[in-house]
This record gives sequence, C-alpha cells and structure tokens, in this order.
Amino acid sequence: MANLKIKNLQKGFEGFSIIKGIDLEVNDREFVVFVGPSGCGKSTLLRLIAGLEEVSDGTIELDGRDITEVSPAKRDLAMVFQTYALYPHMSVRKNMSFALDLAGVPKAEVEKKVNEAARILELGPMLERKPKQLSGGQRQRVAIGRAIVRNPKIFLFDEPLSNLDAALRVQMRLELARLHKELQATMIYVTHDQVEAMTLADKVVVLNGGRIEQVGSPLDLYHQPANLFVAGFLGTPKMGFLKGKVTALDGRGCEVLLDAGTRISLPLSGANLSVGGAVTLGIRPEHLNLAQPGDCTLRVTADVSERLGSDTFCHVVTASGEALTMRVRGDLASRFGEQLDLHLDAEHCHLFDAEGVAVTRALRAAA
Repeated sequence: MANLKIKNLQKGFEGFSIIKGIDLEVNDREFVVFVGPSGCGKSTLLRLIAGLEEVSDGTIELDGRDITEVSPAKRDLAMVFQTYALYPHMSVRKNMSFALDLAGVPKAEVEKKVNEAARILELGPMLERKPKQLSGGQRQRVAIGRAIVRNPKIFLFDEPLSNLDAALRVQMRLELARLHKELQATMIYVTHDQVEAMTLADKVVVLNGGRIEQVGSPLDLYHQPANLFVAGFLGTPKMGFLKGKVTALDGRGCEVLLDAGTRISLPLSGANLSVGGAVTLGIRPEHLNLAQPGDCTLRVTADVSERLGSDTFCHVVTASGEALTMRVRGDLASRFGEQLDLHLDAEHCHLFDAEGVAVTRALRAAA
C-alpha cells in the first residue's frame, strides 16, 4: 500500500509564499501528474514530498504515518531527477546498485534487484558501460532503474523527459506508462507539458501560483474545466475564447451576445448569472465547423493554416479581434483573408463568469 495525504501544505521563502495551503490525496497505484506553467510550484511541491525542502506549515502523511519531519532517506520514496544525477565514473551496474551497497544489502540480493531492473528497462547489454557511453534516453532509464531497485512506496519524477528531444520524449513517455503498469506502483510526476499530463496520468493536478486549480482525470479536466485557466492550459491547440454579455435569462437557459456580434442561446445547469453580466464563451478546435443553413454562425477571417497530415489547423480571427483555431480534415485548408461562417454548437460550448469560473456546462454529445 502507498497512500499519500497532504494537508494544508505551505512553503514560504524570505517572506514570499510559494506553496499556499495545498490539500491532496494520492491513492495506491495511481499515476498522478502535477502540471502547470513555470513557477507554479509543482517542483517545489514534489521536493516537499521528498523531504528535500523544509515545510513551513501543514503535514505530509504516508500510509497514515506523519513524514513531514522525516529525513529523505527514511521516507521510503525514490526520486528521479531531470538531470539524471548519475555518477560518471561508475558503470551502469554500479550506479543502479549504489544506494543498496551503502545500505549494506547482501551482494546476492543487490545483484538480483539490479538484474531485474535491467530486464524491465532493457538495460542488460549496457550494465558495464559508463554514463558517457549512453544516449539521453538510456541515461534516463538508468536513473529510473536506480529508483526501481530500492522498491520504494512511491516514485517521484521531476520533469524527467525535458532534456530529451521530441522523438525520445514520445518513446520514453510510452516506456513510463508501460513501467507503471508492470510495477503496479504509485507514481507522482511533475511536468510543464500538458501532453505528458494528459497521456500519462490517472489523475491530473493543475497548479497555478502555488495553488491547486483543479484535480481530476485527464478527460474530466478536458471536458469539464473548472475555470478559464484550466480550460486554456489543457488541450492542443488551446480552447478559443470569445467575450460577451448575458442578454436574457429564463428557466431553460441564457442568451449571450458576443463582442464579435453573434447571439447564442445556451442551456444552463443552475448557473448564477445576471442580465448584462460579462461572460466568456469557450470552444475547442474540434467543435468548430463551417456553418450550414440555419446554424448559429460566427463570421471570421481566415489567417494561416497548419497542415499536419491527418489534420489541418485553420487559424481565424473574429470581427472583434479574437483568435480561434478550427481543426479540419488534413486535405482541407482555408485561404488567407477568406471570409468564413463558423457554426457555434451550444452543446459543445463552455461558459465562464466575469471571475473566470465555469458557471455552466452545455449538454455535450459524445466526443
């Protein structure tokens, strides 16, 4: 078992608050990803869990045991760093066995653990090599192997793929997902890359300014963002936003007049809105289409198109200067400067109040 519970965790430095009262639970065998922009506090939070930073306030519990003041070596956690942190003069085998050797683990047991980790990570032929003889992906696997041999309750990963090129990141992402399934381990992973968060996680923790914005499964956060920040951060390309005002309210929904000139009726679910109140409508690229007769339309001007093979991303601009992206088939594209009428499907629109909080969820069809 490996259940982690964080209560009101805070971290300050020289009068500046970095982590601002975080509450979070990580369950046994979960793959949890901390994601957010640079400076949001995600790596600091991971280092607090690892015991590499001193907690200002709050508690950290592992399987019911308070480890807030416990030294890093006694927390039964293993951390994999962005920079690999390998000993250059040691072989792969020695790098992986180093912590066990220091702990006085019997030689036969050390050899068994190293060989098993090497099998899992396909490092067998490289055990006698030095780090300088390895590729970036192989070095990262050695760093992961060094954690595996310790058999920790929780693996901690601090942006482990950020030093790799794009192709290697994809490969290592798949290897980490496979490793999680094979080890049935609890893992906490830090990244600024929302693609890594969406593809790896059972549970995503979105951080911003030292606070948690939202916690949930990748699909929950994608389809039901709690606020404008989460809506704009998750998704590639990002959700498009259109400013407007509420012009009518009744028991069945609300009507919004967009700054771009379009009037749209949206179904509500108990949202607390007022006529004349400012709102932001959000819509994802895959939910924008060319309008058909009778559709709710939005007039836009085509900007550039990006052809990606199976898909094309058409970038467009509204009359009020707001930029949107429309995903279409790879054999289609818009002409620069072309006037287009787009369909705004109310069932796929998000609505946010003047504070940026999601105030309604349109009834969406299955994606």
